[in-house]
Amino acid sequence: MEPVKLVLSFTRRYLKALIITVFSMLALVGAQLVIPWVIRQLVDAVTTRLNDPTTLGFINQLTLIVILVFLARAVLQFLRSYMAHIAGWSVVADLRKFVYEHLQRLSLRFYEDKQTGQLMSRVINDTDLFEQLIAHAIPDVFVNLITLIAISVMLFNLNWILALLSLVPIPLVVLSLRLYARYVRPKFVERQRVLGELNAILNDNLSGIREIKAFTREEEEYWKVDNGIESYKNANLKALRLMAIFQPFVEFTSSLGMLVVIYFGGRLAFRQILPVADLVAFFLYLEMFYQPVRNLSGAWEAVQNALAGAERIAGLLKEEPELEKREEAIALTGKAQGHIRFNNVSFEYIPGEPVLENINLDIPPKKVVALVGPTGVGKSTLASLIPRFYDVTSGSITLDGHDIRDLTLESLRRQISIVLQDVFLFHGTVRENILFGRPNATEGEMIEAAKIANAHDFIMNLPDGYDTMIGERGVKLSGGQKQRLSIARAVLKDAPILILDEATSAVDTETELLIQQALDRLIAGRTTIIIAHRLSTIRNADQIVVLEGKHIVEQGTHEELFAHRGLYYRLCTIQQKLEPVSLN
Repeated sequence: MEPVKLVLSFTRRYLKALIITVFSMLALVGAQLVIPWVIRQLVDAVTTRLNDPTTLGFINQLTLIVILVFLARAVLQFLRSYMAHIAGWSVVADLRKFVYEHLQRLSLRFYEDKQTGQLMSRVINDTDLFEQLIAHAIPDVFVNLITLIAISVMLFNLNWILALLSLVPIPLVVLSLRLYARYVRPKFVERQRVLGELNAILNDNLSGIREIKAFTREEEEYWKVDNGIESYKNANLKALRLMAIFQPFVEFTSSLGMLVVIYFGGRLAFRQILPVADLVAFFLYLEMFYQPVRNLSGAWEAVQNALAGAERIAGLLKEEPELEKREEAIALTGKAQGHIRFNNVSFEYIPGEPVLENINLDIPPKKVVALVGPTGVGKSTLASLIPRFYDVTSGSITLDGHDIRDLTLESLRRQISIVLQDVFLFHGTVRENILFGRPNATEGEMIEAAKIANAHDFIMNLPDGYDTMIGERGVKLSGGQKQRLSIARAVLKDAPILILDEATSAVDTETELLIQQALDRLIAGRTTIIIAHRLSTIRNADQIVVLEGKHIVEQGTHEELFAHRGLYYRLCTIQQKLEPVSLN
């Protein structure tokens, strides 16, 4: 989407506010045009009608007109300012929602090499520039052009020779605007990019403050932030330096018109070719004539600023979701049986570099299947294909006989609960985090889910129970507590398919027992895919699938695979030496 089209597409809903803004600005121009006319009449009255008895009454009338003009101007200024901001900030809000919605549609692959701070900068900082464009720049450009035309008419009406002479500097102003677009705008684009990098650095540092302190990296990270701040300052100053050249140039070129009028207008008045009152009015109108010229230079800066942001947003909106959406996709109603089948599935993150090849796997309904194998063989990747976080490169995955690509994403993901090793909890209360799985659940259902997850007791010991704020990412809770809240969330969702990815790793033995008990209750009656390095936790799985080198190399029960003495046996033997647990 072109930047200008992007801007205009969001203004249509607020045309009423923009029309009121423009009308108010035009009325303000009309009000300002009255003042030089009043002064001209005043000068004419006190220089040519001194002995006229009606002169004082005429001056009173002029005073009343000026009072009414000032009152009207105050009302118009309020309308112009407020309605412009309504339109501007409404467009910004709509655009932010649109960009965020677009980000939600993008697949996980998009986020793998993106910094959160960079994306936040595009959603917040770049869109922020649109307010200046909608509320100020566009109305200013339109109204100032109208003002130029109106004042030009007044100038030519007073003296066409002087009016033509006063237009001499205009080509220089037009040239400066073209040069601005060519050389200054790229600097503003660069400034916004550097600002995004600074936001990314700050986001990483604030999110990882515990690690920074733990590894005493405060000084190194300070200098990293320092460099980011300095880079933004320098990029900003480069853009502003060009602006500092541009604006005085416009001021200087506009002042040339005043010099022309002083030189030629003074001579015309001296020779009594031009009345003094007309010369005074001409000077006043000329100052008003060049004011919109100066305003246009400022508005042009805001336009270029906003278009710099719009270019970055347009680049983001060009990113297309990788997941194929089929128009004839069907929505699953009710609960799926949970029969999952991988049919000759291959998958690549990077074209030409397969992670999984020719995977054939049948997972019957309500059965527990464990995925094991060395680190990096694609266990988590294989599980991620089921909810379509990624689409298969070739082959197909079916759920109850339906190719999952033929199902709507929403209805597919409603059938799946996921409990991860790296639990993500949102800043908020315990209640809000559990209800995230099913916001319309009752209080009783929520508490029951917490009990099943072995979380109710520790929750009740928190300062405010279920209403306790847990901090960003659950920083106030232990790893085991966060894991049990994650399980409670999955229990409450009550989906027929469950994916457990290292759900009991990195916790102490007592906590692992509590989590394992909770998982045993959660697994009951569900199709479950377990990814585990700790092999003692998956002995009772209905089927164990062993992956190595992009392929499935073994399948069977624990006893079958252990007796086979293949890769699974070797993994168990190695782990048995590390952990004195009976595996046979």
